[in-house]
Amino acid sequence: MRPRVTTLFELVDESASADPDAEALVFADGERLTVGGLVDRSVRHAAALLALGVAPGDRVALLLPASADLVALLLAVTRVGAVAVPVNARYRPDEVRHVVVHSGAAVVVTAPPSTPGAPDLAELARQAVDAGPTPELRALVTLDELRGGDPAAVADVQAGTRVRDAAVLVYTSGTTAAPKGALLSHEALVRLAAGIAERMALTSVDRIWTAIPLFHGGGITFALSALTARATFVHPGFFDPATTPALLESERITVALAAFETIWMPVLDRPDRPDRDWSAIRLVMAVGVPERLRAMADRVPQAVHVSCVAMTESSAFLALGRLDDPLEARLTTGGHPMPGMSVRVVDPETGADLPPDVPGELLFRGPTAFDGYFRDPEATAATIDAHGWVHTGDVVTVDADRRVTFRTRLKDMLKVGGENVSAAEIENHLLTHPAVGVVAVVAAPDARYVEVPAAFVQLAPGASVTAEELIAHCVGRIASFRVPRYVRFVEQWPMSGTKIRKVELRARIAEELAAAGVTEAPRVGA
Repeated sequence: MRPRVTTLFELVDESASADPDAEALVFADGERLTVGGLVDRSVRHAAALLALGVAPGDRVALLLPASADLVALLLAVTRVGAVAVPVNARYRPDEVRHVVVHSGAAVVVTAPPSTPGAPDLAELARQAVDAGPTPELRALVTLDELRGGDPAAVADVQAGTRVRDAAVLVYTSGTTAAPKGALLSHEALVRLAAGIAERMALTSVDRIWTAIPLFHGGGITFALSALTARATFVHPGFFDPATTPALLESERITVALAAFETIWMPVLDRPDRPDRDWSAIRLVMAVGVPERLRAMADRVPQAVHVSCVAMTESSAFLALGRLDDPLEARLTTGGHPMPGMSVRVVDPETGADLPPDVPGELLFRGPTAFDGYFRDPEATAATIDAHGWVHTGDVVTVDADRRVTFRTRLKDMLKVGGENVSAAEIENHLLTHPAVGVVAVVAAPDARYVEVPAAFVQLAPGASVTAEELIAHCVGRIASFRVPRYVRFVEQWPMSGTKIRKVELRARIAEELAAAGVTEAPRVGA
């Protein structure tokens, strides 16, 4: 059945009308909010945004910890017809500034640390804004400063918001040197949330946990899925595997959206895990190689385990396992396309459609597809063809039952512990070191993060530098998940015409690590 399409705030307002006292959000710092309270808070935030002069179409950057205020602000921004821009809280000042400048954010909303030892995101935002011109920015405010305005004025403004309007602008790494902003409409997000609720059989009695950050498309979509089902969304705020087993027990979690094995395995490996009562968990969603998925499923045997294929450009899940699929299918494939979505597998050279089980490039289109990359018509045109098919650059297979399985990437991308990382981003930063002449970054296998960056470097003539010095050049200047964990120096490159053959470099580092018995990369600064 086709879901009724609304705006994001209408979705939540309808839930509040039905049962305003239902618990909507729980955060591990003790904050709990009913759906009625969420609506009230989002209206107050919307009134304050109007008082700041935020107008329909403006972009509002949100550099905030995972919290009820972040969810309320996502809704508040869309109430005034503006576009929410969640900012990765792990970014460094230059990376934050890129998002603020590229998005043309009119306002940045941030917050000082709420607990000792928490990141000072307000200071991070100030450093980013002070680092250079931000020509479209009109205000940088903290949550404490977001006050005033007339809540009665919000209703008039939100009446002009349409379901096809952009609701959220999510920045995701691409093959260019900087993250690209994917425009996600109200319709895309609401349709996907409804599809997830249907596929996972979510109801108002479910209590849904995830540690995926709320600046990620997946975290946002999971929260919306819970609100769609009128279930309770539980988030740790800051993920700590040591405290998660107790949280899952005390909150009687029924659906664990662990997503990445780098999140789930440290939880399952906790020594107190066997002493915890997780009997309420009926469903676990995680991705990983089949052997790891089997091991994770064995640890929570009463639950149904599903996997997925996901990307920002499809608003999160493109495919998801069905609860009634055979166990082997749920552990070895990414599941079926989400409701309304069409997928194709084509030969990347000819564009011809391929038969079942033959690897090729994944194309998709449908109601949850993004609307293009903000202020990047060239990248948009290169990704979305004239018939609306999104060319992902991912290599997949689709079986006879239409289940999708990710195989590898055509694009020059890494997936570091669930974070999309562009090799070009790391390469461009390393090239700011005067000793670096040519650099190529590839993925190295890793037991903890699945893969991590490895940099092959040809020195500039007459220059000298150590691997440790190049890594130190990155620590604190780019996000820790982008910092290369290995640096190797080369004098000659494996070439294919004018291009470096990165496939050979990937094989070289993988073989070296295997021969040395290295399975996990050295840690770097947070």
